[in-house]
Amino acid sequence: MAKYDQVFNSEEISEETLSAAEAVAAMAVVTALADGNETEIDVETLASMLWGFETFEEYSEDEMASLLDKLINIAEDEGVGTLFNSANQSLTDDSLFDAYAAGVMMLVDEEKGIVPKNKMSFLNQLQAALELDNEEAQEILDEVITAFKEAIENPDDVLEQEMYQSPEGNFQVPIPIDVQDGGNVQSEAGLVGFSDDFGTLLQIDYQLVPDTQVAQMQSLGEEAYLKAALLDNYVPEKIVKSVPNSRVEHSEYIQEVISGYFAVVNMPQGSTMVGEKNSSTSQRLDAYRGILGFVNQSFLYFVSCQRNFLDGEVPGSIDEEAQVLKGEILEFVSTIEFG
Repeated sequence: MAKYDQVFNSEEISEETLSAAEAVAAMAVVTALADGNETEIDVETLASMLWGFETFEEYSEDEMASLLDKLINIAEDEGVGTLFNSANQSLTDDSLFDAYAAGVMMLVDEEKGIVPKNKMSFLNQLQAALELDNEEAQEILDEVITAFKEAIENPDDVLEQEMYQSPEGNFQVPIPIDVQDGGNVQSEAGLVGFSDDFGTLLQIDYQLVPDTQVAQMQSLGEEAYLKAALLDNYVPEKIVKSVPNSRVEHSEYIQEVISGYFAVVNMPQGSTMVGEKNSSTSQRLDAYRGILGFVNQSFLYFVSCQRNFLDGEVPGSIDEEAQVLKGEILEFVSTIEFG
């Protein structure tokens, strides 16, 4: 029997169905297990590698762990060849190149940035099984090798994202802006804001909920309490005082990533970004501010983001703009780790 017959000459198909994304991950698992050393698979390394693909960027740790458990169990219970056949059958035209890249990445020597000669036999057979021509396969191989070499030469680029820790210890969050883009972190009592030269604004206002307000929240109910806190207090004090012509265009109670009250405020010339009015003057751009108010572990939070309108740009419908802003805030909130 040739060395990789158990992978490429099996005819078995698993009863477990795989999505195209799972098929990409399966190629990485198959490659890791191809030599028969199932106990040597490094799940953490495998997960880190997969998170580098756009397909898996939004996967949580639990989702990734569940995905890899499923694939490894198929390989252990039914055989690596069965997993390969099931994955190969589930690949789409859009996921085929990622599948081969996933296999390549598992074979690269991380210290040298090359695929060792003794691994090329497997790689050649994988290419043939996926029906990739030599030009396509070489292009993918070159891209993966280049990425590994850049990581070796610039190790600081692959460090974990820097975290912001609130002074009170009630939350921490990955800093979502880049210094190279003019990123700036503004931190003061009860507030942290992240902004850059491209108009990004993500801000967290927070305060401990007094005992008197705890009783009020219990009496009114969460929705009514948050609505009043956001629309009657936060918007007038924090927004309208700074930008007098601001007005609330949309508001709703949501129960998605987190339960809270969400509003969109129209802020004429209220953006943090300045645009040129003509050759001699400049003024702040018009903007929509999305704000989400919620309570977590005795703290009241208002998380906001900004949508800028360049000169002459016409906003979409308020429902469309609200959906975009809400999505951006919920995505940001999902990165916050509450203490």
